[in-house]
Amino acid sequence: MRRKRRMRKKYLMLGVIAVTSMFALGIILYLSILIYGNYTIDNTKLVMNEATVLIDIDGNEITKLFEENRQLVTKDEIPDHVKNAFIAVEDQRFHNHQGIDFRAIGRALYRDILAGSKVEGGSTITQQLAKNTFLDHEKTWLRKTKEVLIAVNLEKRYSKDEILEMYLNRIYFGHGAYGIQAASEMYFNKHVSELTPDEGALLAALPKGPNAYSPINNPERSKQRRDLVLTLMERQGYLTADETVRLQGKTIPTTTHTMTKEPAFASYVDLVLEEAEKRYGLTREEVLRGGYTITVPMDLEMQKISYTQFKDEQSFPQGGPDQEVEGAFVLLNNETGGVVAAQGGREFVSQHLNRVNAKRQPGSTFKVPSVYAPALESGDFTPYSLLENREGISHDGYTVRNSSGHYSESLIMYDAIKTSANVPAVSVLNEIGIPASKTYLDKQQVSLNENGLAIALGGLDEGITPVEMASLYVPFSNGGTYYEPHYIEHIIDREGEELTGTPLYSQEVLSVQNAWHLTRMLEAVVQEGTATAGTFEGALAGKTGTTSYTDVDGGVRDLWFTGYTPEYTGAVWMGYDITDHNHYLTDSSAVPVRLFKSMLSEASQTGLLEAVAFEKPDGVDDLEEPIRFVDIHDLQADIVVSWNGAHVDLNWTGSEDGRLHYRIYEVNGSDLREVGTVVGENEFTVKRVNPFSANEYVVVPYSPQTELEGPPSNNAEVSWSLFSRDAS
Repeated sequence: MRRKRRMRKKYLMLGVIAVTSMFALGIILYLSILIYGNYTIDNTKLVMNEATVLIDIDGNEITKLFEENRQLVTKDEIPDHVKNAFIAVEDQRFHNHQGIDFRAIGRALYRDILAGSKVEGGSTITQQLAKNTFLDHEKTWLRKTKEVLIAVNLEKRYSKDEILEMYLNRIYFGHGAYGIQAASEMYFNKHVSELTPDEGALLAALPKGPNAYSPINNPERSKQRRDLVLTLMERQGYLTADETVRLQGKTIPTTTHTMTKEPAFASYVDLVLEEAEKRYGLTREEVLRGGYTITVPMDLEMQKISYTQFKDEQSFPQGGPDQEVEGAFVLLNNETGGVVAAQGGREFVSQHLNRVNAKRQPGSTFKVPSVYAPALESGDFTPYSLLENREGISHDGYTVRNSSGHYSESLIMYDAIKTSANVPAVSVLNEIGIPASKTYLDKQQVSLNENGLAIALGGLDEGITPVEMASLYVPFSNGGTYYEPHYIEHIIDREGEELTGTPLYSQEVLSVQNAWHLTRMLEAVVQEGTATAGTFEGALAGKTGTTSYTDVDGGVRDLWFTGYTPEYTGAVWMGYDITDHNHYLTDSSAVPVRLFKSMLSEASQTGLLEAVAFEKPDGVDDLEEPIRFVDIHDLQADIVVSWNGAHVDLNWTGSEDGRLHYRIYEVNGSDLREVGTVVGENEFTVKRVNPFSANEYVVVPYSPQTELEGPPSNNAEVSWSLFSRDAS
């Protein structure tokens, strides 16, 4: 009896010890779960990558930038029937467990034992979130243990709705779509809040096997899987039988709607990413993952037009057998400096050379901003100023030739720009001084190291980029203000806050009057100068440029055209990245002129270009066409005698320009005595002359614009006429 009591006492003690040990083990295990889970959960990993969206200034989406195509949505934006579809197929006891569903685990273990390997996960939605966020995808028992520990801690930190929200925003739906919003747009072209129950069921069917159940790749299998989800929803009370049958009869989508990486935007996107880092301090990776909304000044149609025409071989000179001629194009808004379109090459590759920012020798396109604009601003020159144009002029040993081979004693600025003469440009730069030119350029963020007169002809050590070239012409178009070129108007983060970036620079560099004068002169370049090639019906002003490859007779390195309409200013460059004996051009700047006009012509059909003429600003004087001198070889002088005395009638063939003045001189040996002036007329009467004196007369054209006389006419000796009838 006593022995039995001792035995019972012993068993009781063992039981107490066992229970105590189990309780202690449970506490240790629970604390381990909490400690390990807390250690493992890195909240930064719960911040998901989200696609950044580029929109235009009107708020229209242009494209998305992403490493993972994801747009985050809140739990309140997701309809209940969509949430229920995922719960029905992925975790029907989601609202009842604490992160682990022991029934599902037991079922999975049983099937794993029968199969002799790991074949089923039995994971809850919380476990899937833990696995996708914090763990790799290797199927091992250790990884499964970690998954369970993290899931329990997630349930302690977050509500069921928050866990479901994170899960639906994170999972992959195939075809590059991460998260339910990207999937909703891809498959149904709608916001997640607009999804119907059958659409939600289709999306719920995909995470199990995004490729296997893709409605695009496997439509029949996708429909079967969707219908299974609908059946599960009916069994779990989310749908009625009638609703289920009706929804299972609906078709599934067979095409995607998400905008892919449009190649026409590649150049522009790279420039946006560069500016985001420069002005806002955002790395490329931060932009691609951060879910920003970036407003850009791009015009979608112009960007596509320029891309299409850059792909057209007819737009460019014929290249060599192993390398095609390259090019770059940029178009700026005249009132803001925003880049409307940009193409960094004909076969542009992202994160490679973007020729919009590649420095090249600008040739004669540089004459206007480096010479003529600062010359006009100096106040010492006007569009009608006479400039040196003699052959062989040397300035401190620097001698230049006109590429046309034509020279004259002088040339007015208007004509020097129109014909792109080299000698006048160098002469003017020599007169105003190189510091004046560099100061003017510095105001527009173009700094030169050069100190030679070759600046006037675009002979630069480093060169200038197409976007810089275009920006230097913007002040001519808008009344004299330079605006820093930019690809970003503003950036909004995923919380709706606008980021603060480095402010954009602007500076008034020209008077309104001088800007208008330059516009008129550059219009003449397009209408009757070096830029007449091609066709464009709208208003256009601009300047061509060509640089020589001196190693080959007639060889060319760079072809340019920089031009502007009342709304936009752009530059086109053509050439090889490296010019050598096998890679050089033989064409003229007419090629980029034609391309520029062709792009504008196509854009005008979309309504992008509306102005048909440049509008003269209020309070400025217009620039008239230059008054041209005329050679007079047929001056005749007839003396007429009447009862009232004698007079001489002078007649000649003059100019059709009624603004031209004619000064009449009486010749007396080597002396000339002015006896009168007429404007726009081809005759003059010298009254009260001595009929017996041997007078001669000469007519000299005079321009009030330049205040200079032209070549004198022939000397006309007086010939006698009969008495005038009026005196009889």
